[in-house]
Amino acid sequence: MSAKSVLAIGAVVLSVVAFGGCANTIRGAGQDAANAVNATQDAGNRVGNAASR
Repeated sequence: MSAKSVLAIGAVVLSVVAFGGCANTIRGAGQDAANAVNATQDAGNRVGNAASR
């Protein structure tokens, strides 16, 4: 294999790894946002229940 081929394959592998990391970060941020919404709704429900007693 020539040096150009090795560099090209290395660049492709590096790109795949980098983009895979980005996908995990975006997915994690989405989960964090969903958890924040759920926590806010739960807190609102608890306040509403406490106020109605």
